[in-house]
Amino acid sequence: MSSHLDPPLADVEALVQRSLAEDLTPLGDLTASLLDPDLWADGEFVAREAGVVAGRLCVVETFAAVDDRLTLDWELPDGAAVSPGQRVATARGPLATMLTAERTALNFLSHLSGIATSVRAYVDRAAGGARIWDTRKTTPGLRSLQKAAVRAGGGVNHRGNLSDWIMVKDNHLAGMTIAELVGLARERWPARTVHVECDREEQVIQAVEAGADALLLDNMTPDQVRSCVALVDGRCLVEASGGIDLETVSAYARTGVDLLSVGRITNSAPVLDIGLDITPDDVLDRGED
Repeated sequence: MSSHLDPPLADVEALVQRSLAEDLTPLGDLTASLLDPDLWADGEFVAREAGVVAGRLCVVETFAAVDDRLTLDWELPDGAAVSPGQRVATARGPLATMLTAERTALNFLSHLSGIATSVRAYVDRAAGGARIWDTRKTTPGLRSLQKAAVRAGGGVNHRGNLSDWIMVKDNHLAGMTIAELVGLARERWPARTVHVECDREEQVIQAVEAGADALLLDNMTPDQVRSCVALVDGRCLVEASGGIDLETVSAYARTGVDLLSVGRITNSAPVLDIGLDITPDDVLDRGED
């Protein structure tokens, strides 16, 4: 059953195929080919550290692409907290193909769970204040998967790409004014929201007067953000970005800003250490049945 926490299935399938091709070209899994094909095994995906699970669909599609006899019994959904030593899922099927799928599946699961874990840390520290927003600072080709992991961690997705809405940033202002760009955006794409990046109060006033839907307060201190929020006075959405980390997120969340965008939750999140454990006792020779 699909979930709002899942990335688009087509994206997952395409990435799984590319990842497996990367691992298996040109001769396949030479080591696994040495194993008796009648050997079947149970394996346990186990967390080595505390975190938040994300990436189940990627594991499911990886196993299915390698061998449709491989099955998975999940104990934790995406978005669930996991403790060290806790089982996330149980795998069952031919030992050789399970081992072929293992690293690709773990790469997805560990990477995306690491993002969800990072996001949850920010969400917890901003509790009762601003929501945590991601950015376009994602690994090329992995954006939809990483944004799904952000949702699993309790965060909110920023625009998915440059077509989603208008974001007027400092470099756009090199040749035109805020008022000119907002006005032109309204004329050409009236159904799109218009965001304007501001790094000083003067620009905040200009953007609000021009009718921007949202402001991005860039690289301001919490006190400066609080002052700009007061200037806006609820007339549009206010986002803050830059200089926000786990040490400062709580202070920014208390400024009255609506959203805090944090690039490091996708571009710098460490992986969550998860392993696939198989012991000799878990292996059965199906040829003896």
